[in-house]
Parts: sequence; C-alpha cells; structure tokens
Amino acid sequence: MIEVYEDLDKRNVVLSFKGNITDELLTSILHVIEQKLERYNEPKQIKRKVFNVLVECLQNLYLHSNDEEVVEEEKSSVMVMVAKLDDGYNILTGNVIPKENVETLSKRLVNINQLSHTELKELYIETLTDGKRSAKGGGGLGFLEIARKSKRKLEFGFVPFDDKSSFFSLNVKITQ
Repeated sequence: MIEVYEDLDKRNVVLSFKGNITDELLTSILHVIEQKLERYNEPKQIKRKVFNVLVECLQNLYLHSNDEEVVEEEKSSVMVMVAKLDDGYNILTGNVIPKENVETLSKRLVNINQLSHTELKELYIETLTDGKRSAKGGGGLGFLEIARKSKRKLEFGFVPFDDKSSFFSLNVKITQ
C-alpha cells in the first residue's frame, strides 16, 4: 500500500478521493487543499483560483452524484483529484450521469469553450440575472464560473458506464 502513496507523491498528487460525497467530505477536502496550498507557499492569486474552481467542481459533483436515475452505490460514487504542476494545478473530477444527459452537457461545454473571456462574462451575468433554476436547484453558473476562473478551455469526456449511464470527467488546469 505504501507504494501507491509513493507513486501519487511522485506524480505530485495533492489530493485523491473516490467514493460517495457528503457535506462533511466537501468541508474536509476544501480544508486539506487550503492547508496544502499554504504549505506550498502558493501566491494568493493561485490559491484563490484553485479554491474557487475546486468549490465549483465539488458543487457540481454534489448536485449530480445522487441523481434519481443513478441510485446504485457504485454509480453515485465520485472521483476528485488535485495534482500540482510546474506552472499550476490540475483539478480532475468524475461522476456517473444518465446517458440521456450526455448530449446536452457536451453541447453546453463545447459552447462554453467557444466563448471569449468577455463573452463568458456576459453569459455569466445574463445567466445570473435570468432567475432560472434547474431541477437540482442550480442556476447553470458552475461551468461558466470554472471557465472564467481558470481562463482555459474545459477538458471533458464521456465514457459509457452501462446501458443507462456514462462516466463524465472534467479536467481543469489552473495557472497564474
């Protein structure tokens, strides 16, 4: 088992988690990352970016990991990994989603990736003020906020999980 930890350390993995997500776990993950960023003496700007993006990623996981159509234990499990890079951090998240949501989510993320920083800001403000909420209670701001804060294209993918669901992964790189 020690070899696994040594391998993660060599790969600069700051945090890795796979399992069911709870309020307490969210708090713990954020606390651990905050401590690690302090220990690495990261500049305030990078600490704020990593923390803000991680909060948005975790909120997305929390909102969508207990989907009524994804009720089995292994399907409600999520994955979170934060790795330190030479020039910043990678935040990788993953969760199982209903297969019928893949096309809509993919189109949304492709659209977000095509927007300029100014267009992202305008869409964010428009979405913030339109008052619409999803069935899960979100306003559709999470991915917009992640793209705005990271100032990078969102890397994402979908892998079939079974006949009713797919595994959705999101990778966000954060640099100064």
